[in-house]
Amino acid sequence: MPPGFPSDGRIRCTVAIEHLGAAAPRRALLRDAWVTLGRDEFRELALQVTTSSGPESPRNFPLRRDGVRLFTRFVKDGKSSVRLGSGPKAVQLLLSNCPPDRLRRFVQTLRVKLKATQEGAGAVSERARLLSGLPRTFDTVSPVQARDLRQGGVRQALADIAATPTKAQTLRCEPRKRARVGSVDGNQVTEIQPMKKLPWLMRSRATLTQEQSMVLNAVLSGKNVFFTGSAGTGKSFLLKKIVASLPPNSTYATASTGVAACQIGGTTLHAFAGIGSGKAPLHQCIELAQRSGVRLQWLNCHHLIIDEISMVDGEFFDKLEAVARTIRKCENPFGGIQLIICGDFLQLPPVSKGTEQSKFCFQAKSWRKCIHLNMELTKVQRQTDRDFISLLDAVRQGRCTEKVTKQLTATAAHKVERDGILATRLCTHKDDVELTNTKRLQELSGEPRSFKAVDSDPVLVKTLDAQCPVSSIIELKLGAQVMLTKNLDVSQGLVNGARGVVIDFETERKGLPKVRFLCGVTTVVGLERWVLKGPAGTHLTRQQLPLKLAWAISIHKSQGMSLDCVEISLARVFECGQAYVALSRARSLTGLRLLDFDPSVVKANSCVLQFYSRLRKEQFLAQASMDSYIQADKEN
Repeated sequence: MPPGFPSDGRIRCTVAIEHLGAAAPRRALLRDAWVTLGRDEFRELALQVTTSSGPESPRNFPLRRDGVRLFTRFVKDGKSSVRLGSGPKAVQLLLSNCPPDRLRRFVQTLRVKLKATQEGAGAVSERARLLSGLPRTFDTVSPVQARDLRQGGVRQALADIAATPTKAQTLRCEPRKRARVGSVDGNQVTEIQPMKKLPWLMRSRATLTQEQSMVLNAVLSGKNVFFTGSAGTGKSFLLKKIVASLPPNSTYATASTGVAACQIGGTTLHAFAGIGSGKAPLHQCIELAQRSGVRLQWLNCHHLIIDEISMVDGEFFDKLEAVARTIRKCENPFGGIQLIICGDFLQLPPVSKGTEQSKFCFQAKSWRKCIHLNMELTKVQRQTDRDFISLLDAVRQGRCTEKVTKQLTATAAHKVERDGILATRLCTHKDDVELTNTKRLQELSGEPRSFKAVDSDPVLVKTLDAQCPVSSIIELKLGAQVMLTKNLDVSQGLVNGARGVVIDFETERKGLPKVRFLCGVTTVVGLERWVLKGPAGTHLTRQQLPLKLAWAISIHKSQGMSLDCVEISLARVFECGQAYVALSRARSLTGLRLLDFDPSVVKANSCVLQFYSRLRKEQFLAQASMDSYIQADKEN
């Protein structure tokens, strides 16, 4: 069986069972149920629904050959539905609150098994079932086998679900027909039919490293986890996998900044908490959190994800922990909420105002009792040059040796421009960014083209501007330097931070820009959609070009990006870790030009270095203990 094919035939979710054909349609809601794909006593495929608790007997729903309609438009949100049969016996299973990754694998397995059995014996009639006298049995479906994949149409059946689905789809078991489009109850439906010759479906996908898998397994086992790592070790990628592996209704993804929150489809930590800046006394913070919408979020939350933890103040973290215990009426740390925390304390620290000295989250009084497991990712994936990785590691630790100084100083002579694509200037202050981009755009000849975003709620445009990586209005001209703000096609190099230049505009339709990218791809860039959480858990969306002007960008806004060609001036660095964040955005040393380098700007916070030293010792001891346990088990 090729790697990557699903074998999961069982999911835990909320199930609504609707009997559509009855004169008065009946509906039963099971908030916590297991849905299992298996075979009944006649070896026919069936879905079995059982409650996780309670005396109710399992309910079996045969997947008959007269039609199974599978709606997958909202799989990425943990929702799907299966419509069985037609007429007076039609039944619909509405699945929700399922971890999106598990639901996607379940749907893939269901599709493969249905297609693989389509040329088998005919369906068993109701009369034959009644007269057979066979005892009721149900066996969980076996993993996908090679013989399943040899059946016609299997690959095409999976094609619309392997990636994130965008349309409701239906699956009928009728051989050798082409796909056709229709509608079911107002929903667009694509009827996927097997075809004679189809290309391989399963493309190579980025998979988790061993250490990333360890973090994910720890999260799924219910532990409160803090995972960290240097820039480019795949923290954001892993975080998205974690989000997709947890039940959507009880999982809240947050981050210290709006842009980081948008990348994981969440909201800011402050917006979730509902206690403002957290500077008020604890009793006032609790009163703010008691407001109906905010209180409901706290009560519904079972898994709280916090990204970019380095910028969260330790005092604020302590306030959140106390608020959680009070609102949820539970004295367990953080009110019993599972914490999944991510970030690198050697990058940007909490913002301090005036003479006020902020402290890191690991210095919070509640940190040690809240976090069960600390793990550090070590495999760098953004950069591949071992010398550059070593250089960045030295800078991250605040060490600027003579060799590092020599390497960085030499980059001042680098010619990083190519094919009309200029280097992006990384700035420490956002005012410099706006001034530079506005001035350089005005210097270009020709009329500007303006692209206005389509927002789900124009009233909340400021919220969207703060959290979305693209602005509500984007102005471009021929020759404008741009960068992507979203992964479009990782295999071709069209990733978040990819640099390009506008070389043309469409003459038809929306006049979309044609961009030549440094990775060698020239393409028309269309509208993309961002989804983020607004006030009280509402979902906000913005449709806009995934582009931003790229003559300059701030160090804060560059987090999470991989830049092909970058020019940096560190003369105005004012924080520990800021120089490292800027340098680590570069994909390679050859694509970096550093101006006026001064070794004194390379610095790391001594408290953070001590924290990481303890973390590594604990991780080493834990690994050594695990290895000795495994060895002893083998000997026995």
